[in-house]
Amino acid sequence: MKFTQLPITGAWLIELEKKGDERGYFARGYDLKEFADHGINFQFVQTNLSRCTKAGTVRGLHYQAAPFGEAKMLRCIAGRVFDVMVDLRPTSTTYKQWTGVELSADEGQMVLLPAYCAHGYQALTDGAEVLYSTSAPYTPTAERGLRWNDPAFAISWPITTQVIVSEKDQKWPDFTEETV
Repeated sequence: MKFTQLPITGAWLIELEKKGDERGYFARGYDLKEFADHGINFQFVQTNLSRCTKAGTVRGLHYQAAPFGEAKMLRCIAGRVFDVMVDLRPTSTTYKQWTGVELSADEGQMVLLPAYCAHGYQALTDGAEVLYSTSAPYTPTAERGLRWNDPAFAISWPITTQVIVSEKDQKWPDFTEETV
């Protein structure tokens, strides 16, 4: 695997090292030692699958309040998505910054984001699917979110017309220091 540090402190883009022939390819999707060699030392306790029927769909931006923060490792397994994370750790050097990366099933890359970063993605194709593992179980009372178009972050989403967002995700309040 090839690890590339993303602009958010503690976040990584992880690319597969494919060994292929006429049958297809083989690649490791996770290696405990390689992750530990890059300072990634947490266990995954839950795996989730999400599908977006239509391109333009935005899911997120979600996070869990302390002490229920969850690191996430995710991969696009069908289609393409634009994956976004926002650093909400007040002591981080990248606090309130966002970054985005395109993930595709064909490329097989994945992202890893630390706990207390809000996360979301936009489907770039119909039928996009994301598989992700978390370091903490979902805790409904700790669920928090940022609105996908909050002016505090000015995220540059690739698709700006016909954006599909759940009612819940449209209702997150504007970001303030107190909302974290």
